[in-house]
Amino acid sequence: MKVAVLGAGAIGAYVGAALHRAGAEVHLIARGPHLAAMRQYGVRVRSPRGDFTAHPHATDDPAEIGPADYVFLGLKANAYAACGPLIAPLLGPATAIVAAQNGIPWWYFHRHGGPYDGHRVESVDPAGAVSAVLAPERAVGCVVYAATELEGPGFVRHLEGTRFSIGEPDRSVSPRSVAFGEAMRAGGLKCPVEPDLRGDIWVKLLGNISFNPISALARATMRQMCLHGGTRRVIEIMMTETLSVANALGCEVGVSVERRLAGAERVGDHRTSTLQDLERGKPLELDVLLAAVVELADITGVEVPTLRTVHAISDLLALRSAA
Repeated sequence: MKVAVLGAGAIGAYVGAALHRAGAEVHLIARGPHLAAMRQYGVRVRSPRGDFTAHPHATDDPAEIGPADYVFLGLKANAYAACGPLIAPLLGPATAIVAAQNGIPWWYFHRHGGPYDGHRVESVDPAGAVSAVLAPERAVGCVVYAATELEGPGFVRHLEGTRFSIGEPDRSVSPRSVAFGEAMRAGGLKCPVEPDLRGDIWVKLLGNISFNPISALARATMRQMCLHGGTRRVIEIMMTETLSVANALGCEVGVSVERRLAGAERVGDHRTSTLQDLERGKPLELDVLLAAVVELADITGVEVPTLRTVHAISDLLALRSAA
């Protein structure tokens, strides 16, 4: 199995190291000091489950790699539309793209069935720019439950969780998904193939849509947001509104708001990826989280006043931080 990891940051390098340890042919695509460190020392993983180092091939030139069986996409969703020159050399006739993305993916309504089948979510696929680069039929969805951070160039700190749920947009249990799941498990990760990944997408989104923007606005950790009464109430309302949108789309989410909050509180003083991006001066990945769900509320007729308010304020924050 040949796997190219496009965007070998904390999650991408962690997955690449695990797959390499399992015997897959792995190629990491990165740049700068992080690339130099991985070339010289390998990917050094520090984890409560045991430290290890892997030495997959690392490059900044996808043309060195050529077509792969799988491209594991570790980029932020707001970089997808511009990744065409990087991903094109990696794509063969049967290459699958495993997109480790938070929020609503560009392929969400691909082979969805029902009245919204084929609908394009403009917030995440403006004018079809993402679909033009990442053909939806190549997509294997991936919901990441693992938490990792880059402690330094080439150093991945694995904090918790090893689950990467994957699934086909058409709800089939395909041979390509099964093969990728087996390789991930051989590398020590959990990788169930879900018959309908959309349920997992909404479970993960419950946390991301609320904690991520609020953490950036308040500069607060998960524990701090959960323990502050007013903020906790806002997050509860945001989660409830999000569940209403999911239900309107025919997706029953098998987790309660209280359970989701309790799980978040147990994470402790963790800074969300959005807060980390804000602190590092990186673009904020909010369109696929907030804007997309507000757009879905518009097409389903669901009232989401709190989501709209937080989206308006956090969108201004994203614009100002990018200026």
